[in-house]
Amino acid sequence: MALTSAIVSQLAGGPLVGVYMGKWVDGQFSTGPLFLILGIFLGVGAGTYGTIHLVRAYTGDD
Repeated sequence: MALTSAIVSQLAGGPLVGVYMGKWVDGQFSTGPLFLILGIFLGVGAGTYGTIHLVRAYTGDD
């Protein structure tokens, strides 16, 4: 149960942080959706990387 909730928080939290950070940077520099889209992609990548690292550490495949 703990591993499942950690995976969900990694996969959902990364893109959410990327969206909020991207919207903030777009608001500061008036760049439209440029940093929002970049933040989404970086958030998905960070969430995926974190999930893979977490599962490898949990299963002992480090």
